[in-house]
Amino acid sequence: MDHRSVLTVLLLFQGLTQVSMAEDKQVEKDISTRILEANKRMSHLLMEGDVALPKTRNAMKCFTRRCKWPKSTSGLVEIPFKIEPVYKSFALRTIQDAMNAFHTQTCIRFVPYAGQTNYLIIQSNGGCWSDIGMQRGAQYVSIDISGCISEGVIQHELLHALGFYHEHTRSDRDKYVTINFQNIDRDNYKNFDKQDTNNLDTPYDYSSVMHYGRRAFAQGKDSIIPIPDASVPIGQRQGMSRIDIQRINKLYECRG
Repeated sequence: MDHRSVLTVLLLFQGLTQVSMAEDKQVEKDISTRILEANKRMSHLLMEGDVALPKTRNAMKCFTRRCKWPKSTSGLVEIPFKIEPVYKSFALRTIQDAMNAFHTQTCIRFVPYAGQTNYLIIQSNGGCWSDIGMQRGAQYVSIDISGCISEGVIQHELLHALGFYHEHTRSDRDKYVTINFQNIDRDNYKNFDKQDTNNLDTPYDYSSVMHYGRRAFAQGKDSIIPIPDASVPIGQRQGMSRIDIQRINKLYECRG
């Protein structure tokens, strides 16, 4: 092989490496970064970046019987849903895979809508967002086709619909993370308000799919720092943690 051929091969390899690194960088975005970036393009008024303002409650408080989805006589919690016909096959598979993780590890079952009074409508409506808990009637979960199609993001929004909050806003969070308000725009302070949560006797979970990453709403330096060990990873990329699943099973009294 002459020197020109060698140079051509090296340039090709360099180009492929750069493409691969760019793809890896895209994959490395944590769930909260994906959500907040997707929601920059939307006009809805949201709390904490992806929670729809309550229609019937003056705060985001859930964990009461009226905002939990009811359990059927079979012992399963069946949540009817419709999917708007805008998703292509890959997105539909990803949504189904995200739901299947609930089906295999909890008593939650997302079932096709068949005329039930309370149900979810999964739509592509300008971002990734949901209400907290069951709202009565038709309830929207936005999984936008641009930016929200990942199992972790979908599970995050479905957990909101089940009644779960962000981990970094739970009532005892100050024992586990420091919120660096000096690195956050004052208009975004409200996104770090602590909530009056029922923590279900479970430990604070840095690996929760509901925990935002250390750069959420940050200007410059990190906004969320784990304590006492600042190196603890937060803002994961995959999906529900073991403790996320444990909490679902506790809240909905799933058996075996």
